[in-house]
Amino acid sequence: MKSSYLRASAALACAVLLTACGGGDGQLLLGGQISGVTKPGMVLTNNGGSDYEIPVPSNGTGVTTFFFPTRISSDDKYDVRVKSTPTNVDKCELFQNTGRAGFDVTTIQIACTFKTQALTGTVSNLKSDLVVVNGSDRVPVPAGATTFAMARVAQDAPYGVSILANPAGQSCTIANGVGIMGPADVNNVTITCAP
Repeated sequence: MKSSYLRASAALACAVLLTACGGGDGQLLLGGQISGVTKPGMVLTNNGGSDYEIPVPSNGTGVTTFFFPTRISSDDKYDVRVKSTPTNVDKCELFQNTGRAGFDVTTIQIACTFKTQALTGTVSNLKSDLVVVNGSDRVPVPAGATTFAMARVAQDAPYGVSILANPAGQSCTIANGVGIMGPADVNNVTITCAP
């Protein structure tokens, strides 16, 4: 009978010690916010362990809150890394991604930037200055120019090159000016001007 009490006391003492040292409670969240995820393929790891694929945000912004499905214990070290990225991501920067857990970890920040491609084209018969736009990007094209270049466009983003105002005494048209940016540069936009 005495040995049963001793075994129970020893088990209780071990449980108390484990709790005090942060061993194995697995009650704490590990996560934060990630931006730049518009396609599948973003995979994170913690301490080189189980992979966690970030779901594509349904709100269309590319920004989402994430939490690893496996919770961590108090006093656990964590080291969150990007294992793989979607095909349209150039690079990701991580902030507050390492440490030791005392409470829920909700402050990890991962900011990914998209690959970009050139958006260029040719101009013919331009006798006066003109301005072309793509969204908020505004590019002046001087008289006599034969080429033009817009700001680079993120992969999978829409583009639409248009003429802000026709040059004096001419009417210009654009071909191939609208589309979705793929993995290659777009260089076939054409501006043709006529008297």
